[in-house]
Amino acid sequence: MAGDWIKMRADLFTHPKVVRIASALKADTLRTVGGLMSVWCLFDAHSEDGRLDGYSPEVLDAHLRWDGFADAMIAVGWLEHDTVHGLALPRFDTHNGQSAKRRAQDADRKREVRKSSASDADKTRTREEKRRDTSTTDVVDEKPAARNRPAERPAIVSEGVWSDFLAIRKAKKAPLTQTALDGIEREATKAGMGLADVLALCCARGWQGFKADWVAGQKPGVAMPQSKAARQAADQAWVDELMERRPANVIDITDAQLVGGAA
Repeated sequence: MAGDWIKMRADLFTHPKVVRIASALKADTLRTVGGLMSVWCLFDAHSEDGRLDGYSPEVLDAHLRWDGFADAMIAVGWLEHDTVHGLALPRFDTHNGQSAKRRAQDADRKREVRKSSASDADKTRTREEKRRDTSTTDVVDEKPAARNRPAERPAIVSEGVWSDFLAIRKAKKAPLTQTALDGIEREATKAGMGLADVLALCCARGWQGFKADWVAGQKPGVAMPQSKAARQAADQAWVDELMERRPANVIDITDAQLVGGAA
């Protein structure tokens, strides 16, 4: 026995040879395909090499109870008749028998493996994409958090100056973040001044920020003295102004710091 199933093409009902057999027998394609399946099952069950010794077209027609069916198959090349050996199916090893079944099963297994591999790959890509998305989200979420982190008072800045500067920022609706304070400190370095001196100057003049060129005669509408003595006098003037407002705020600013900051 060759097995209990045979291969069947999905487009068999519209195959030109099926149409030719149906036309020759004046039958519909459904009955024609049924007859073909009966013949192929017969060979699959009782032949190992695609031959049925002792069978003739008449015997096959009697088995099917359909006169002329064997001759119609012979006419389209799907059946051969040898008076010595009987009937034979061309390309039997391609469509029937153990070897054909084994190849079909191997093909099915390979398709399933490919589907499984593709599914696993999709799942893997999904997990990797999720990790990338999570990683990207973490990075994106951390940056605003770092930028918006409230600034901490540096040790060199007195509590009074710090409180006044925070009050100015609050009044201008510009909370002091660490990023903003770092920017002010960079500008202070450009101007050759300490951060404590710059924040004190901002408090005296109501500035919420600081630019180096503001103390180098480049602030629009403000004429800053250019000589060293004049700059020192101007610096002393804003310190005096600050001390009048709140002497405790600048008590830690020494004359040496002022001279060094204005030089």
